[in-house]
Amino acid sequence: MTDYKATLNLPDTAFPMKAGLPQREPQILQRWDSIGLYGKLREIGKDRPKFVLHDGPPYANGKIHIGHALNKILKDMIIRSKTLSGFDAPYVPGWDCHGLPIEHKVEVTHGKHLTPDQTRELCRAYAAEQIEGQKSEFIRLGVLGDWDNPYKTMNFANEAGEIRALAEMVKQGFVFKGLKPVNWCFDCGSALAEAEVEYADKTSQTLDVAFPISDADSAKLAAAFGLAELSKPAAMVIWTTTPWTIPANQGLSVHAEFSYALVDIGDRLLVLAEELVPACLQRYGREGQVIATATGAALELINFRHPFYDRLSPVYLADYVELGAGTGIVHTSPSYGEDDFVTCKRYGMHNDEILAPVQSNGVYVPDLEFFGGQFIFKVGPAIIDKLREVDALMHTENIKHSYMHCWRHKTPLIYRATAQWFVGMDREPHNGEPLRARALKAVEETKFVPAWGQARLHAMIANRPDWCISRQRNWGVPIPFFLNRQTGELHPRTVELMEEVAQRVEQQGIEAWFKLDSAELLGDEADQYEKIADTLDVWFDSGTTHWHVLRGSHDIGHATGPRADLYLEGSDQHRGWFHSSLLTGCAIDGHAPYRELLTHGFTVDENGRKMSKSLGNTIEPDKVNNTLGADIMRLWVSATDYSGEMAVSDQILQRSADAYRRIRNTARFLLSNLSGFDPARDLLQPEQMIALDRWAVDRTLLLQRELQEHYGEYRFWNVYSKVHNFCVQELGGFYLDIIKDRQYTTGANSVARRSCQTALYHISEALVRWIAPILAFTADELWQYLPGERNESVMLNTWYEGLAELPEGLELDRAYWDRVMAVKAAVNKELENQRAAKVIGGNLQAEVTLFAADDLSADLHKLGDELRFVLITSAASVLPLADAPAEAVATEVEGLKLSVVKSGHAKCGRCWHFRADVGSHPEHPEICTRCVDNLSGNGEVRHYA
Repeated sequence: MTDYKATLNLPDTAFPMKAGLPQREPQILQRWDSIGLYGKLREIGKDRPKFVLHDGPPYANGKIHIGHALNKILKDMIIRSKTLSGFDAPYVPGWDCHGLPIEHKVEVTHGKHLTPDQTRELCRAYAAEQIEGQKSEFIRLGVLGDWDNPYKTMNFANEAGEIRALAEMVKQGFVFKGLKPVNWCFDCGSALAEAEVEYADKTSQTLDVAFPISDADSAKLAAAFGLAELSKPAAMVIWTTTPWTIPANQGLSVHAEFSYALVDIGDRLLVLAEELVPACLQRYGREGQVIATATGAALELINFRHPFYDRLSPVYLADYVELGAGTGIVHTSPSYGEDDFVTCKRYGMHNDEILAPVQSNGVYVPDLEFFGGQFIFKVGPAIIDKLREVDALMHTENIKHSYMHCWRHKTPLIYRATAQWFVGMDREPHNGEPLRARALKAVEETKFVPAWGQARLHAMIANRPDWCISRQRNWGVPIPFFLNRQTGELHPRTVELMEEVAQRVEQQGIEAWFKLDSAELLGDEADQYEKIADTLDVWFDSGTTHWHVLRGSHDIGHATGPRADLYLEGSDQHRGWFHSSLLTGCAIDGHAPYRELLTHGFTVDENGRKMSKSLGNTIEPDKVNNTLGADIMRLWVSATDYSGEMAVSDQILQRSADAYRRIRNTARFLLSNLSGFDPARDLLQPEQMIALDRWAVDRTLLLQRELQEHYGEYRFWNVYSKVHNFCVQELGGFYLDIIKDRQYTTGANSVARRSCQTALYHISEALVRWIAPILAFTADELWQYLPGERNESVMLNTWYEGLAELPEGLELDRAYWDRVMAVKAAVNKELENQRAAKVIGGNLQAEVTLFAADDLSADLHKLGDELRFVLITSAASVLPLADAPAEAVATEVEGLKLSVVKSGHAKCGRCWHFRADVGSHPEHPEICTRCVDNLSGNGEVRHYA
């Protein structure tokens, strides 16, 4: 038997079937580095329109987790797709370097005996070490960026730039000093930003406390209830979950429109919200009778007495009083409640009148009567004993409720009134609108992905209090203010002095301020001013990067100013980086520092559970890189709708690996069938190509248009699904299946084969670009194996422009091939049935008869004898639907039935078709005449398939 294998154009490529990503990806990274790929991208992009994605800086502490990987991969996919779309899309990664976690880490490692200067030195060194570790992990993910020159908020230039940003806000009148309750953590010893607060369950002891009426106001209370006098002692009852605030009580708040009852319980009269009287009496285990009612407005400014201190607690009116629980009367301690503070200030209370007995460590001041020196979260029993002693305790019990905690220490927080520096939301600036109005307008002008983010951020801005920007830490950018020792006012040359400080910081870092002798800047005035030691909230660090990075250390902004096209972070950043950047941008420039905000959800396991080490459901990026490869993680990111929670697990990543193999195998098939193809020599023009090949190129063009739109809208899951489906369906299930016969059996340099290779070349050139933003390593590897002269990386190109559209009016148009695909799918289904029934061994052993309605019959007849090549059967004929025998199989295609029989002819030893003419040529008795012609004749002519 003659071996005809050598006469076939068998596929051949060095592109490996096995990806070996864990080993190959580091090699590709080295190649990118050796050719200076990022620098080359900047060079080719210098005359292109710019697209700026500004990196929200991760915190320089610890190894990266799967959420970090998700975030950086999303950013990289956008940067790469924008580059392929013809933009200059630089990516400058950044790090947030100051703040408590690093300072705390240094304290734990080196002890609390360190001087502030030593702390700062060690913090700077620790942050630098952490950045290097995280940087290598991000690079391993395939993220292209300016890794040799990232921005760091602790770089001297950035620290100086941050001071200048603050100076701009001071200059415009947004910054002020005030006494106000702020979130306070005893472990941090500092005020916290809203974004540093999380909520967790806490068990608290509730108190119902009776505040007796002041003797001087007994008649006023009687009159308010329409009584001539009070028949017995009276008290107003409050309910609280914070017993430790009772010593700081300075008022009682009621709602002006609520109805309040005077309830006789035997030994005394109680004032309670009328609606809550039954619940309160049941809680107290008492019986009582309502003897009169009054509105809250009638009780305003009637004085009650503190239960165990010699001072008054007047009644105030407040809209925030509710009837959901308690007594309908709010115990008001202006030092320890934001609403309480506002209410007391509204009634004329001065800052020096506000009682603040709790120190920064959570311990009462030593001279507080009864409770001095005690920790507030342990003082509950002592306060209860005191209330019992003075007969003011109506009830106490424990409840479990949601309470604010420090996100770092996981310990309960309090509101604590301290003198802090604020950015005023509603203060009138020297020019223009207040900050809240500016920010709300900016939110409306910003595009959000997903769209629901706009309403969320709008609500946060509308309801947020003034921004407390001062902290009491060592490792942070200083607030370089000098305060007059007598008046407490800022130095009149504050903005000018801040610039002088910034210049020093630019040379020596933040240490320059802390080591500064005031006389160096103030001269003879130095003794009159106090140099403050407060540092800036770290959200101010990152929130001003649009100033000190985009127009400072890395001038990558647009010519119109430092306004990024896109900020992209997790959905928690509506209250974090998006929020602080919006406020600083609006304060300094009058608009948001971004045009568009994209938010992604958090990673959860396949059961929707939050990832935690205790549950054992975490996924380490390093482990994925070393087992599956970063491209598998990137494919998972692209395949998942990031607008909600993103599920990831070993099993889910394995499914991504399976999908990856399908895409890789498709690419390998394309490459292997381009063996011997030189586009400079062998590429055919569209009009020279066979009809099916022209359709394949046209279908590729249509898909490319869709993918470009999806990339532009950041809908990566659509890109993934459509590329994967293209590989599985149009290519694997139709086109590539059909062309194997023509590709392998026709003449090596025949039009039939070169037409096919031309289509495969065009498809490959498009596909490698489509997958480049997602499968960054694989695309670059594939690029090296494509035929023809090409540059060093797929990323140095734009979307492929060599795809030709089918001309209008073509007889075998898109709709035609859609109908043919449907027919082939129906035939495949029946062939599968026949193989399962052992009627045929393989498709080529089948001869199929199609019984078709007139229109469909006319379509199928257009292919002539080439219909069998489309159906991949040894014979195919078309007869009228009316001639279909009873045993013909109905199909899902309207107007089509079919029958399949096993061929009775011999099998060609070269093309494996079963044909009647096998053996008819005496020199080649084992093959069909078509193969003989392809070997020694003029060669087979194909027109359609």
